Amino acid sequence: MKALSKLELREALVTREPADHKGIFGHVLVVAGSRNMAGAAVLATRAALRSGAGLVTAAVPAGVQRILAELAPEALTIGLPENAYGCLRPEGVSRLRAAHRGTEYSVMAIGPGISENSDTAKFVLLALSVLPLPAVVDADALNILAAQEVSGVRQLMKGRKQPCIFTPHPGEMARCLVVGTKHIKEDRMACAERLAREWNGVALLKGQGTLISSGSRTVANPTGCPGLAKGGTGDVLTGLIAGLWAQMLASGRARGDLPFWAAALGAWLHGRAGELAEAEKTGYAMTAQDVIEHLPVAFKELL
Repeated sequence: MKALSKLELREALVTREPADHKGIFGHVLVVAGSRNMAGAAVLATRAALRSGAGLVTAAVPAGVQRILAELAPEALTIGLPENAYGCLRPEGVSRLRAAHRGTEYSVMAIGPGISENSDTAKFVLLALSVLPLPAVVDADALNILAAQEVSGVRQLMKGRKQPCIFTPHPGEMARCLVVGTKHIKEDRMACAERLAREWNGVALLKGQGTLISSGSRTVANPTGCPGLAKGGTGDVLTGLIAGLWAQMLASGRARGDLPFWAAALGAWLHGRAGELAEAEKTGYAMTAQDVIEHLPVAFKELL
């Protein structure tokens, strides 16, 4: 299986010109977090900010909004209705629809830390149905989709007017395809391609040699390290991919299969930042936040 070269990935980066302004580089909407998992929203938002996106808005349960604003001050925030457990309620989707009409977000990242609460499940299904935004779908949003009827999920995804990137780890992939985790490990390429085809998007299967598949084209990511096997690193990847994709869409300076290239570029940068963090901090002591802090050097190496 082919791994993309640094030259190919470099060409996928959106160029920066002297007269550019923040509007050129897109606006990411990060829908994330719950009372017990505010950190996931912070990590995804910080990664989107480090990606080069012009603007980032974090839409979180109202009780998490202050935490997010303090820990990611460069981001805008929206506090959404929450239930007694601090989880998103479906009424929040109408708030996002109104915000999008006034702001025109480029890409939505949805899933990190949102929980699988029944109210949140309704929120996720409604958001993916009515928000006309390209979406990076991760974590609990994937688990919520996996819990639905297979035919219903396929119909939902085929009915969307905007594409999706799905970013499961092997356990989430097994749930999405309704197979055992052993099956995923035995034929990772076939599983990635199957999810991409059946869910009508790009699939990124995490793990050693992360795979990125459009269904017809599959590549392996050559970067990464054992130190990335930590909670929160997936949230970082989600925010990073969303930010890269937003730049491609908003600038008009990218060509080809943009969801595929955003996923592949995000995987390389994330993996390389992980390698750099591990070299400095060790695989024992590095954290997801260290991956974010090493993204600047990863970008420099690619450039």
